[in-house]
Amino acid sequence: MSGGICEETRQALSNVKAILESAGGKLSDLAQCTIYITDIELWVDVNQTYASFLSGIAVPPARTVVPVKQLHFGAMIEIQAIAYLAHTGCTMG
Repeated sequence: MSGGICEETRQALSNVKAILESAGGKLSDLAQCTIYITDIELWVDVNQTYASFLSGIAVPPARTVVPVKQLHFGAMIEIQAIAYLAHTGCTMG
């Protein structure tokens, strides 16, 4: 991706959103995000982009930031997300 860390962050978050929506969820269903970045100096831009993307959520997900030496395919960021999707019509017991 050639647009820098802000574009990569937006794309990673857009991917998370698309996966959630395909499962019948939404961004507000996110419970936790782990963000891997290749340079902690990128954190200011990542944090601003992340905050802007999730600005419509009343309670943002818990978040962990992990600096790493490198990521696959030359990426600068990777986001692992955990969401809770309550499916209606399912019963337990």
